[in-house]
Amino acid sequence: MKCPECGQWNRASMPHCVRCGAKLNIDAASRLDWKESLRDEGPGTAYIRVDEFGNADSTPDARDVLAREMQDLKKRKREGEKKQKQMRQAAGTAAGKDAGGEKESSSWQELSTEKKGTIRMKRVSPEGIAAEQEAEIRHRVRYMDDNGAFIEARSYDRVYDDPMANHHYSYAPEIGKRMPSRSRRRRKLLRVLGVLVLLALLGSGGYFTWRYFAEKPRYVNTGMSASVTASMMDDLAAHTILIPGEDGQQIYIRELHASYVVSGGFATVQVADHTWYDNYEGTLEETMDVTMTPFLKSAAGKQTPLEPITYTIYIPLSPITLDSPDSVRTEVATTMSTIQITVRPGSRVLVNGVDCSDTVSSETGVMSYNATVQPIGDNLFQIVVRSQYCRDNTLNVTLYRAPQEIPLDLAVGTYGNTYEKVIKVSATTMPGAYIEVGSPYSDLDITNLDSTGKFSFNAIFDHIGNNTISITATYPGKKPSTVEHTVYYVPPADEYTVKAWPLSAEGYSELLSNTAYRASYGQVYVVTGIVQYTVSEKPQMVVINTSEDGKSQPVLVQNYSRTTWEVGQYYRLYADAYSTYNSMPWLNARYTYTK
Repeated sequence: MKCPECGQWNRASMPHCVRCGAKLNIDAASRLDWKESLRDEGPGTAYIRVDEFGNADSTPDARDVLAREMQDLKKRKREGEKKQKQMRQAAGTAAGKDAGGEKESSSWQELSTEKKGTIRMKRVSPEGIAAEQEAEIRHRVRYMDDNGAFIEARSYDRVYDDPMANHHYSYAPEIGKRMPSRSRRRRKLLRVLGVLVLLALLGSGGYFTWRYFAEKPRYVNTGMSASVTASMMDDLAAHTILIPGEDGQQIYIRELHASYVVSGGFATVQVADHTWYDNYEGTLEETMDVTMTPFLKSAAGKQTPLEPITYTIYIPLSPITLDSPDSVRTEVATTMSTIQITVRPGSRVLVNGVDCSDTVSSETGVMSYNATVQPIGDNLFQIVVRSQYCRDNTLNVTLYRAPQEIPLDLAVGTYGNTYEKVIKVSATTMPGAYIEVGSPYSDLDITNLDSTGKFSFNAIFDHIGNNTISITATYPGKKPSTVEHTVYYVPPADEYTVKAWPLSAEGYSELLSNTAYRASYGQVYVVTGIVQYTVSEKPQMVVINTSEDGKSQPVLVQNYSRTTWEVGQYYRLYADAYSTYNSMPWLNARYTYTK
């Protein structure tokens, strides 16, 4: 122990200096400092964390860190108390030497050992008073608390003038000896703990930020890039991906949840395009960019990321075919009109937002929709089809019905196709209107026309194929209304086929020479042969050579039957004459028979 008076080194157990006899004032707590060197400063409890790539890291327990910091705080507190006592002793010794005598030194030490809050009196010369600008002088006093920290406070010296002794005195609280209260020490401790917690949070945030940037996935460079090619899988569009690697390695694809073994230098991955959008909710675009994330999987299960693979897929439209009417915009004259489409079986079909999927044939995909057409001009029907593995396809069909001042409607259920030459037609108009039928008819009944506006008649079809029924209603002061309705008339097969003429060499020449005459009353012919080629898909029109060797006598045949023809197939067709096309007869086939 070093003597504070003469600087002589003494044994720590000596109470006085062996040279000058001064009290050593050894703090008992300082004798235990040697135990601090034996304290285990190693890491405490640690948590081991493993990320999704298999990388492990050890993080110390925050409670152990806080405990070590508290131990350091206690150690610094003891050192501060020791240092404070030494400074007080040194300050007292220096003050005594500056005063020039032992008496003044002892007097100063007495003052410094007074109780807290006492008033210390000191002499002040008149010259000092003259130098002051105000009666109250503020001083800053800096002292060390029990924790070893320096605190700055203010003291106030008031100067008094003694007229009898011609002396001046000042007093001030002895702040240098004031001890902080218990609540104040508690607040200081809480502030220190708060600062430590804040530093710990900032440190942990910085640590994890460093980990994020320092441990970002480093992709393995295999020296070759993966190749992507379009392919087919189960008759559906797909892509084949070749990922380079060493034979025997395993490549894990996160999006597919499957592993693939490298063979021949590549891991082969085949993915159907619809895999990426089967469960997609929302509107699909024509193309979609997809990304696969491969990982190199070790025998121990560790996964090392490889370069992501990105490519573009094309999403097909749902197939839809309009069978009836013949075009997407058609003029109709009846309240009810049939729209027929063909879609892929199992498709979902919405008509003006109403789900009609239950009317789609599970075998052929044909759907018939009975549309209600108002006399307001254009009636729009939006058909949305969603087939499996396809995106939505929209078909807009417009049925035009002229606005009417005089309401005129055919009865619901009026035939559009018939085998009968004569059918009964019922209609309704404004009571008291005048009715005129502009097509072949018989037996007009207007008994209830004036009371209810209902009337009926027998429509007569004078030729095979499409026959138009025309009705006009007039009323004084209003614009006439006209309704036209087309009925497809074909006699039954047993009646139609018996009227057929063969297309022999003579018959072919006669038909070619008298096509207009034969078409005027719908002469029926039998056409046999192989379909050579297709002229039109809708309506279906093909060319067939009707000669015995199948090399001459070509005819153009339009399909009105229920069978779809295929090129290269043999058929026996029953058709009626219609016109000519490119110097060959044009016939309309009503019935089809295969070989």
